[in-house]
Amino acid sequence: MADATGNKIAKNYYLDTPAQKTGFHVKGMNHADWGMKDRLSRIFSKTSGNTLMLAFDHGYLMGSTAGLERLDIVIPQLANDIDVFMATRGALRTCVPPDYNKAVALRVSAGSTVAVDDVTHEFLGVDINDALRLNASCIAVQTFVGVQGEEKKSLKNLSGAVNMGSKYSIPVLGVVAVGKSMQRDTKFFLLATRVLAELGASVVKTYYCEDFEKVTAACPVPIVVAGGKKLPENEALTLAYKAISEGANGVDMGRNIFQAENPAAMAKAVRKIVHENYTDATAYEFYKDIIK
Repeated sequence: MADATGNKIAKNYYLDTPAQKTGFHVKGMNHADWGMKDRLSRIFSKTSGNTLMLAFDHGYLMGSTAGLERLDIVIPQLANDIDVFMATRGALRTCVPPDYNKAVALRVSAGSTVAVDDVTHEFLGVDINDALRLNASCIAVQTFVGVQGEEKKSLKNLSGAVNMGSKYSIPVLGVVAVGKSMQRDTKFFLLATRVLAELGASVVKTYYCEDFEKVTAACPVPIVVAGGKKLPENEALTLAYKAISEGANGVDMGRNIFQAENPAAMAKAVRKIVHENYTDATAYEFYKDIIK
């Protein structure tokens, strides 16, 4: 059994050596079966290797969120420029037309809301049969690494989702949540992303941090960066650019798109970074040209 005591801190991340993608364009998935690869190919572009996810699953713990008061109006305005809907089953069934043919990252964890000021208490709330009925490309589970009393339960949720998904070749998106007592530093994200991948997550969603290229190098599956809190548009584009430049295979933006001054223009600008090698500066100029 591994023991943390006396454990040597690794330093060689081989940052000058990209991950091998022999035979398949998604990192770490060369040996997955056909169905798993098919679903991952809906998420990650074969051309760029990246993905732009639109997160609008906030309502499952926050209720009505600014910018998402009317999903049935907002989502159609953004759908053409994103690759993946990250949503709850309720939102998909009631507010999202099924003819966009977009990949779906289905939120399957549920639990406490902001009404009790502690959203760490989660469980698996969607079974695999409903994920299949919704044609999910992956199922998303929130995890609380390092949160006393909740870590074990949330990692059990993740493992349960991996076991369910493996039966039907549905990938799992492991979502790194940050507890109130955890620091958003390189050490934490190196731990959390690696743990989720080792437990079977095919994709890991996490936050950007200092020395982010070490985090992406040490994680054997694709990392998608969360947009996090609302930033000014130029800063959100810089976040996306830095993440992609330092090894992320996509961004999952919510508030930084749907709360932007012009959400449709922002989605187009972020897409330029994710798929067309735009810098943050050129993407921001592109954004400003649209909204003139």
